[in-house]
Amino acid sequence: MSKYTDPAKELLAHIGGKDNVAAVTHCATRMRFVLKDPKQANVEQIESIKLVKGTFTQAGQFQVIIGNEVSSFYNEFIKHADIDGTSKEEAKVAAKQNMSFLQRMIAHLADIFTPLIPALVVGGLILGFRNVIGDIKLLEDGTKSLTEVSQFWAGVHAFLWLIGEAVFHFLPVGITWAITKKMGTSQILGIVLGITLVSPQLLNAYGVAGAKDIPVWDFGFAQIEMIGYQAQVIPAILAGLVLAMLERKLRDIVPNSISMIVVPFFALIPTVLIAHTVLGPIGWSIGSFISDVVYSGLTSSFGWLFAAIFGFAYAPLVITGLHHMTNAIDLQLMSELGGTNLWPMIALSNIAQGSAVLAMIYINRKNEEEKQVSIPAAISCYLGVTEPAMFGINLKYGFPFLAAMIGSLAAGVVSVGSSVMANSIGVGGLPGILSIQPQHISMFAVAMLVAIVIPFILTIVFAKTKISKVSFNKKAA
Repeated sequence: MSKYTDPAKELLAHIGGKDNVAAVTHCATRMRFVLKDPKQANVEQIESIKLVKGTFTQAGQFQVIIGNEVSSFYNEFIKHADIDGTSKEEAKVAAKQNMSFLQRMIAHLADIFTPLIPALVVGGLILGFRNVIGDIKLLEDGTKSLTEVSQFWAGVHAFLWLIGEAVFHFLPVGITWAITKKMGTSQILGIVLGITLVSPQLLNAYGVAGAKDIPVWDFGFAQIEMIGYQAQVIPAILAGLVLAMLERKLRDIVPNSISMIVVPFFALIPTVLIAHTVLGPIGWSIGSFISDVVYSGLTSSFGWLFAAIFGFAYAPLVITGLHHMTNAIDLQLMSELGGTNLWPMIALSNIAQGSAVLAMIYINRKNEEEKQVSIPAAISCYLGVTEPAMFGINLKYGFPFLAAMIGSLAAGVVSVGSSVMANSIGVGGLPGILSIQPQHISMFAVAMLVAIVIPFILTIVFAKTKISKVSFNKKAA
């Protein structure tokens, strides 16, 4: 009998038994259950199991935080419960049965952008590094940058743009690929569709405003403007969805014997035509409207209020999964404005959650068992991964989560009040400063300091006041 046997038995009993489990899988730190009746799960009893570090429900899944041992625990659990393991995709499909329409829409959006995040983070870091060597005057009494005095760094600066351009200017290719992957259609057609939106034949999206003459495809009876959609998000999403739905419909009606020829042809060509005549212009208009509203809200006389609300509410949005919408908004802001003033607040919120955990490490410094959760959680939080911190510590006690929200609010107001802009999405923690535009780095550093100090101090204060008395003493017992 392994050390996981008894905890596995307890979890199965408290989750409602084998008959209550519709699907189960795991990720890097969590067991993910799709329960037939979520009300049967006894959260209090589950969280009392020694190996369990917390629970939460997200995207229709009841998730139990185990930690780095989750893989071994999962194997013992399905062995004892006599339940077949489920793939993550199968679990997601099953979970959607427990989700509202809005939750399903957000889940679909997340499925599109999640595969793109590694590239976006790398691209953000590259643009940040190019800022440091190309735009910040570090040498000769603050008059020249590294690229201006060194051919080597000038070469590095030029070379790195090869990757930065591939990530951001050709983003529609990634989006259309991700949509076809999610919808189970031909991924190569998604890639081809994306390329047709950013082809060098087309007038670059960034040059449309200043162009005297826009080239066209002339069909005699009609003309189509040859405009590219570099870095555009919504046109790519609309085109990708049309391609996937058209291919699915064609596969339902075309005989298998000729589907290899007919389906790709009649799915791709109409979609490309529709993308350049209808979807592209409409998507561009929608994206411009969204980015204008967000940017105007953040730069208006009431920008501080928008920042305060967003800074305070972002962490709760993460719990619901609604935060995935910000990826599309950030990317649209970058396309329209050459940067985003929304993403810096996200990075500050992540830092604030880590600082609250840091305070809990200090408060519970004699609790060796909790340190096994809190120290790795704080480190990962400062590097942009908030989940272990939020669900393993801050929500467990309650008051650190509130302290982090208040700290995020204050830091967000400082960031927006000083007009901080990021070049791109980056690592959503301390390294996020590399993605900030050079002229705003000093003020973002001040905002980071606010996000570190205020949650730390408030967590300690709350721990000694009535705010935490009930929940804190209960957990400490």
